[in-house]
Amino acid sequence: MKRKTVYTLLIITCLVGFWVFENFYTPATYSKKTDGNPESLIDSALLPSSTTSDIVQHEYYMLSYSEPYEQAEWVAYPLKREHLTQDDRRRPYFIEDPKVKSKSADWRNYRGSGYDRGHLCPAGDRRFSELAYNETFYTSNISPQDRDFNAGIWNRLEQKVRYWCKKYGDLVVITGGILEPSLEEIGEEDVDVPEAFFKIVIRHSGQSVQIVSFLIPNEESNRSLEDFLVTVDELEKSTGLNFFEKQTTEWQEKMESSIIQSDWKF
Repeated sequence: MKRKTVYTLLIITCLVGFWVFENFYTPATYSKKTDGNPESLIDSALLPSSTTSDIVQHEYYMLSYSEPYEQAEWVAYPLKREHLTQDDRRRPYFIEDPKVKSKSADWRNYRGSGYDRGHLCPAGDRRFSELAYNETFYTSNISPQDRDFNAGIWNRLEQKVRYWCKKYGDLVVITGGILEPSLEEIGEEDVDVPEAFFKIVIRHSGQSVQIVSFLIPNEESNRSLEDFLVTVDELEKSTGLNFFEKQTTEWQEKMESSIIQSDWKF
């Protein structure tokens, strides 16, 4: 009888321990401690506007956080050939972003929602160092994504971007969900579920710039990636953002109004 009681108490203790660990444990920050303002990762002329002014820069990507939607309205990052490694990395915990003024949403909002914690800056693009990889697990870098979408067409697009990086060289990528009123919400913090996601890929060829942009519904599709090509002007209407806001009006009118598919090998 005593032995049975001891086993029961051990089981209860373990269950309580797991529950406390799951609900209250938070690892230390993944960021380096830096003094002052770090040098910008990306030419400011390539960055979008921010509707919130809550811009955060990490070592290997930057973002504009939207507290009303509890996620980034955009994430931007450079992708270089030397970033594309197959190094094995231990998957860390998702944790709140210490650099977001209003605190980014807790990962537990996603639990039981049926949605993936979809990376915006992909962990697969940051395998070249432990710091770079771990940084992508801040909750400011995730958005609710349909599981089949995340593993399917969105993953295919991420792989295509890596292919372009290998083929053409250094790129800049800007990505995020379409944040608008009356979206489905999940979790205690009401994290909004975008109905579609966008991605813009930029490369330089000498003095010229090539841009390709996509708008894809948050659901799996067997259609080709080319079917989801849109102009930057269309993305601006959908997102309410001003992409390349620091470029001249002439530059924007030329680069944002057309789709030049021939610049990119599909």
